[in-house]
Amino acid sequence: MKAIVCGLAAALLAVLSCVARPAASPSLPPLAIERVTVIDVERARAVSEQTVLVEHGRIARIGSDVAAPPGAERIDGRGKYLVPGLVDMHVHLFNNATHRAPNTWTFPLFVANGVTGVREMMTLPGQVQQVARWRQSVDRGTLVAPYVLAAGVAVRGDTVEDARRQVRVAVRSGADFIKVFSDVPSAQWHAIIAAARRARVPVDGHVPAQVPLLEAADAGQRTAEHLLQAYEACSSVERRVLASRRGLDGDAAEAMGEAQERDVLGHFSPNRCAAVARAVAAAHQTQVPTLVLSHFEAHRRADFAADPRWPLLREDEQARWRRILASEATADAALAARREQVSCAIVRALHAAGVDVLAGTDTPMPMVYPGYALHDELELLVQCGLGPAQALRAVTIGPAELLHLSQTNGSIAVGKRADLVLLDGDPLQDVRNLRRIRAVVLAGRLLRREDLDALLAAGAGR
Repeated sequence: MKAIVCGLAAALLAVLSCVARPAASPSLPPLAIERVTVIDVERARAVSEQTVLVEHGRIARIGSDVAAPPGAERIDGRGKYLVPGLVDMHVHLFNNATHRAPNTWTFPLFVANGVTGVREMMTLPGQVQQVARWRQSVDRGTLVAPYVLAAGVAVRGDTVEDARRQVRVAVRSGADFIKVFSDVPSAQWHAIIAAARRARVPVDGHVPAQVPLLEAADAGQRTAEHLLQAYEACSSVERRVLASRRGLDGDAAEAMGEAQERDVLGHFSPNRCAAVARAVAAAHQTQVPTLVLSHFEAHRRADFAADPRWPLLREDEQARWRRILASEATADAALAARREQVSCAIVRALHAAGVDVLAGTDTPMPMVYPGYALHDELELLVQCGLGPAQALRAVTIGPAELLHLSQTNGSIAVGKRADLVLLDGDPLQDVRNLRRIRAVVLAGRLLRREDLDALLAAGAGR
């Protein structure tokens, strides 16, 4: 055990310095997870007494009659439940606003919480190669980190032509999608949508402050994050508030939207929201509501640094959280509570209408601890209308389908990546059982509970 811990600590130091070992690690022995209950996420059922054989980072065989080959590492899966690795669909691995080092400190926190995949939401063109290096190192076993399933390059544009140019630059850089923010003016947003469509690259992100939600859905913006513009669309004052933002530049329109929040939330209409949700479903737009943001704003704690997870943050991240939380200390508690209430009602309406709702967190926003927050998000989704099986889909098959990775990710099937989580409880009965992690298989490599704890201990405070 001591050798395992020392080896993992050394691997973590490589993670934190972002320097992979020069040569790929030796090939792994086969891994057999025996007599385990496999969670079939596609059919929302549990299949007992299965042996899952992993070879070369892939699932090689599954069945009740599968035997472990000689030399295989064997795990007794009796009484345990096996699920696909979890995916956080909204994370930030780069600090482009503050020009700090990338958030490599988050990697062990993700993995220790069963998060084996992420969608990175704000990459610069010059950083796409760093993402590629991280991916390669995870597959080689030289980096303990979630696999970056997709990375989006942010596009804004001072002018329409500049927006088109930025799309071209993003596409040439190898971006998996274009990311848009709330401050993108309507004219530039339309140009981005058109240019991305010509380049056959999806557009994800915020629905800008000047753009109605249904216009964005109908135009083909693939995802909408944080329920932005869903609040307006589900209110009886959408037309009035959007009219007041016309003619403003992007920053001013975003600021106007923030100033109008109380008015918008106060005019929430359940009937209107149900109709909007049906239209979003018809347009096939996916929603990533990041409910943890409104939840933590409504339940902020003055003693946030007393959280036992606080030492897991890098020191510069602790300083950032302190600064932001101090500036928000006088936030309107009643408004935050109303925002949380309306957010839940909107998600309930979206889900009831058949909209694909996926789980993302916007980590590392203050109080949004990497990895841990995804479990918070899943529990909030269940509180807001999803069943445990549907919540599990929102972090497994749903992300794989959206990102066109269903052939390799999202479920436990022969030929797929061996990114797996072994649990002590059935997540189809209670989504909170996803926190009861006994082991994680990352690209075919086994990390037992003691190994995961060692990763966290080695990374604390770095």
